[in-house]
Amino acid sequence: MALKRIQKELADLSKDPPSNCSAGPIDDKDQFHWQATIMGPEGSPYQGGLFSLNIHFPTDYPFKPPKINFVTRIYHPNINQNGAICLDILKDQWSPALTISKVLLSISSLLTDPNPDDPLVPEIANIYKTDKQRYEATAREWTRKYAS
Repeated sequence: MALKRIQKELADLSKDPPSNCSAGPIDDKDQFHWQATIMGPEGSPYQGGLFSLNIHFPTDYPFKPPKINFVTRIYHPNINQNGAICLDILKDQWSPALTISKVLLSISSLLTDPNPDDPLVPEIANIYKTDKQRYEATAREWTRKYAS
């Protein structure tokens, strides 16, 4: 059942890709392991960056959320140095009605609107809250260094 759902989402993605995002299997042999890319949203400090993500679908997908992490380094209060993402829909707010397309759009909007009140990296969240200019300058610097 998971494989059928994953193949349907892949077909939907190629027909109607989400803006600034793309995703698909890394190779034909393993449909449960995808790679995705997100272009840094315009107007964010990540603008101009191209961010790579790994997606691992569990065998009981869509009843359990996919495991998604950033491969590209990113300076963000909700994403740690291992690429783990703190996003409610990837944890307790997951719903089988969600698709990879919607999840990628949510991750993209997290880049525009970080959630410093539920941080994965408290130090970055603190800088975001107290010195936003410094936060944005560092995020831009990392984007230039790692995501271009």
